[in-house]
Amino acid sequence: MKRKSMIMILLVLAGSSLMISACTGAGNDKALKDALDGRFYIGAALNTAQVAGKDSASMAIVLKHFNTITAENCMKSGMIQPREGEFRFEDADRFVELGEKLGMHIVGHTLVWHSQAPRWFFTDSVGNDVTREVLVERMKTHIHTVVGRYKGRVHGWDVVNEAIENDGSWRKTKFYEIIGEDYIDLAFQFAHEADPDAELYYNDYSMADAGRRDAVVRMVNGLKSRGVRIDGIGLQGHFLMNYPSVEEYEKTLVAFGETGAKLMITELDQTVLPMPGQNRGANVGDQAEYQAAMNPYVAGLPDSVATAWNDRMEAFFDLFLKHSDKITRVTLWGVTDNHSWKNNWPVRGRTDYPLLFDRNYQPKPVVGAIIEAASKMK
Repeated sequence: MKRKSMIMILLVLAGSSLMISACTGAGNDKALKDALDGRFYIGAALNTAQVAGKDSASMAIVLKHFNTITAENCMKSGMIQPREGEFRFEDADRFVELGEKLGMHIVGHTLVWHSQAPRWFFTDSVGNDVTREVLVERMKTHIHTVVGRYKGRVHGWDVVNEAIENDGSWRKTKFYEIIGEDYIDLAFQFAHEADPDAELYYNDYSMADAGRRDAVVRMVNGLKSRGVRIDGIGLQGHFLMNYPSVEEYEKTLVAFGETGAKLMITELDQTVLPMPGQNRGANVGDQAEYQAAMNPYVAGLPDSVATAWNDRMEAFFDLFLKHSDKITRVTLWGVTDNHSWKNNWPVRGRTDYPLLFDRNYQPKPVVGAIIEAASKMK
């Protein structure tokens, strides 16, 4: 480990330890990870500022409540290999080193994703699409290099992200158009070759919609039938206040559980803000123009809305606990409200309240409710 990275990690740990009492309640000794021990991992995605030690208040929450971390952006292909053969591992190295120092279950995100991939990945020197053979080789080199670097250190990888449309059809990405359906098989094959002991996951959003749900079930069963290693399914939990219903989500957990794959609730957040055009997905390419009507809670949440948010999030965690025989991990997509991507998607500059900890780094009431519910199940 580089001396500079070690010093930074030690500073993070020292600063975070001092912040724990102030940010999580000196009189509350119970933590989410302790209450949920034996059920599933509980954690968050970390941004580069947190990994670099620039947000000790967030790290106090991570230290106390979480036992798994996911790389929010620093392991995406556009960040880690912006130009062919030019790998930038500094942020990813710090993320893995921090996870090891904290004794965390470490998740890498994500190896193959059409969004936030560098443009060069799919084109030749004059801008034309590369051949199937070239793209397969580029994908193999990228996966072998990244996964191989962290062999035995990263416990699980989101190998393929968001390959299916809402109606169950294949998303027409460059991976699909140039390689074909078997790019999924190849991605998992390459990841397994690079680290035979790492868990391998497929990750997607709006999984409660029947079209995507049924297609992913077919995909996972197909991979298994062909002898391709896949260990788990990541269900991105980008919830709205009216979608999905708890009942429909339970059907989803049961359907995916029948594949025999481990289930993970990934990217969990719950927006209270209106969505333009009734958007229920999480496609980062969807953007809408700012309007004041789309940002109604700049000064804070009304009590009635905050209560409804807490009640709904509690209902989902009750469901996760009910199905903890299938679920191995629940990961929030961020630590506190002020760092959530939902403040800038699909409308930039909004004020959202989607996570378990507020802008003052304090736990919302649902945190205590989760701890109580889990404790009663011991």
